[in-house]
Amino acid sequence: MTPASDPMPASPISSPDSAAAGRYQASIAAAAAVAIALHVTVRGWGGGEAANAPLWLVLATGGGALILGLLRKLVRGEFGADLLAGIAIATAAALGEYLAGTIVVLMLAGGTTLEAYAVRRASSALDALVRRMPAAAHRSRDGTLTDVPLADVAVGDLVVVFPHETCPVDGVVVDGHGTMDESYLTGEPHRLAKAPGAEVLSGAVNGDAALTVRAERPAVDSRYAKIVRVMRETELRRPRLRRLGDRLGALYTPFAVAVALLAWAASGDPARFLSVLVIATPCPLLIAIPVAVIGAVSVAARRGIVIKDPAVLEALDTCRTAVFDKTGTLTYGRPALVELTASEGFRPAEVLGLTAGLERYSRHPLAAAVLDAARAANVSVWTAAAVSERPGEGLTGRIDGKHVRVTGRKQLAAEGKALPPSATAGLECVVLVDGRLAGVLHFRDRPRDDSSRFIDHLGRRHGFRRVLLVSGDRESEVRYLAEAVGITEVYAGQSPEQKVAVVRAENEVGRTLFVGDGVNDAPALAAATVGLAFGRNSDVTAEAAAAVILDASLRSVDELFHICRRARRLALQSAVGGIALSVAGMALAAGGWVTPVAGAVLQEVIDVLVVLNALRASFPPRTLTDY
Repeated sequence: MTPASDPMPASPISSPDSAAAGRYQASIAAAAAVAIALHVTVRGWGGGEAANAPLWLVLATGGGALILGLLRKLVRGEFGADLLAGIAIATAAALGEYLAGTIVVLMLAGGTTLEAYAVRRASSALDALVRRMPAAAHRSRDGTLTDVPLADVAVGDLVVVFPHETCPVDGVVVDGHGTMDESYLTGEPHRLAKAPGAEVLSGAVNGDAALTVRAERPAVDSRYAKIVRVMRETELRRPRLRRLGDRLGALYTPFAVAVALLAWAASGDPARFLSVLVIATPCPLLIAIPVAVIGAVSVAARRGIVIKDPAVLEALDTCRTAVFDKTGTLTYGRPALVELTASEGFRPAEVLGLTAGLERYSRHPLAAAVLDAARAANVSVWTAAAVSERPGEGLTGRIDGKHVRVTGRKQLAAEGKALPPSATAGLECVVLVDGRLAGVLHFRDRPRDDSSRFIDHLGRRHGFRRVLLVSGDRESEVRYLAEAVGITEVYAGQSPEQKVAVVRAENEVGRTLFVGDGVNDAPALAAATVGLAFGRNSDVTAEAAAAVILDASLRSVDELFHICRRARRLALQSAVGGIALSVAGMALAAGGWVTPVAGAVLQEVIDVLVVLNALRASFPPRTLTDY
């Protein structure tokens, strides 16, 4: 975790240790290249044994350091494919094949350097996140503006965001009207209107007007800092695809050694052993997979998808059961007014106007729906006074000399004021004017426009055999949505514990994907094979989710499917294809047609081809959706 004194890490995916290691490997590769050039030059001048001096130096220093590193891994029980390179370097030194040994050093160190470069290239979008964040904020106190370090901004401080500046904190607008560009979240230009009371996110770019914002979180806990932090943690996690490479290496390494020993035994020439090992050095396994993984993480980040656990890249395409929460995933999470029933003596427009007059001062989820309906119906919104919203009592206020109250059926029942049963399913609120029932407003959370197509698409294009809808809402609401989007398996009225039980039962049958957006979805997100959170209502650092969709759209979910499938295909294609080329070269070396030096050069060519293929994961096609 990033300490409070350093709210924005220097880089989302790199650390000083990894950067230093990369520079060290690059220096070894450079030294090996210089030594080879000197060897060829001196030998061309007839320098004899003196031509080998630069090679000895590189083998003793760089080669020795590489071998010591491999030995330390062996002591820790890490039996990787790079062991072949260590054996090849030691064998080359023992047989006096100094040039071949130095080329292997160049290949191993150069491959690691190439990987580091490819990772930096693939992660450029993540680095850009850090570079765009301001280091200071304009804090306002007693009418005086002072530029202070971002870490010094406390909750409750007022911060002024000038036109076209990046907002440094998560907060609420207290003064000013304007717009903010939150494209870093959505991946597409998207300006949102901002006025007093509106929430703002750190990292958003302000428009043409200055805004005064009250900080709601310290900088270290801001949405932007957390996005950067999970990107760094993504790099630090060891991906399952890389472990798959190690498993392949565990089979490939003894096979290569066996072929080399057989070639030596059949020919009686130890150079055959070295030739096979040199060309067998499995850089495709060591380099291609992490390059493809980081490339896919970068592509996802540019599209507003935070991949917290790279294991998603392998696991998502193998899931065959999808479990969806209802609100905010297959629906917009924004209830809309669908029906208004006015009591005798009241007109519907009057009830709507009075209700909107109170709701304009409320932050209740239904308030926006009431105001939207009033605007759509061109109803005048009354001005209210003495507005109060106490827990358990609802919203009250005085409008045109009348006492208006907006509350719920349960609150009235607790006060002994029973109402007739509602014939309409969904959410509702009750409006009282001077104690008399004025009307009942009914709301429903509308399904997303593409929910039905997306559910159908899961089976046809992504191999899902079953889709479940699991929700804590009442059954009438859940079944209404299920019928609208084409889901037949429904679990309504489910507690968080019951959601987990459903997911665990499905895990017994096959791999599962759970998609949710609420805090109470966290246990189910953690229990599923892949937990996917919609980020508008979820903390992106929640350990439960393996990936977070920041712009909360089903289109982005489909993009994630394609990003994962493509990354997995390119990683395995590069690794297996590179090994296949190496095996073909091993056969030539075992037959005596390839010398140790020629084998090292051939393996270097294979490495370049493999890395270039893996880098394709960083350059996706124009579209990543197909529904």
